[in-house]
Amino acid sequence: MTRQSIAVELESAADRIGDVSRADLQIILRRAALMLRNTTGVPLEPATEDALNSIAAEMKVGRSYLIQVILREWLETNAYLPVREIDEDSETDGSA
Repeated sequence: MTRQSIAVELESAADRIGDVSRADLQIILRRAALMLRNTTGVPLEPATEDALNSIAAEMKVGRSYLIQVILREWLETNAYLPVREIDEDSETDGSA
């Protein structure tokens, strides 16, 4: 089961809550709990975690966004992704 299918199943059950049996509701909720339990991030060392949180706060961006930027730039630098071209004649406000 995918996260999307569980979300659809939960919404459907909510729409017809009076018609859903207790057993069916238990099954749906257990599937959702299992899916949530198995959805984890990448475990990081405490020092790395602290550094990411500090940098994200300093830059006023979300932690996940910061991780995406770092990963994309690392992949580009190491030739795993094509480097994005920047139009030097265009005006920017300094953000990506």
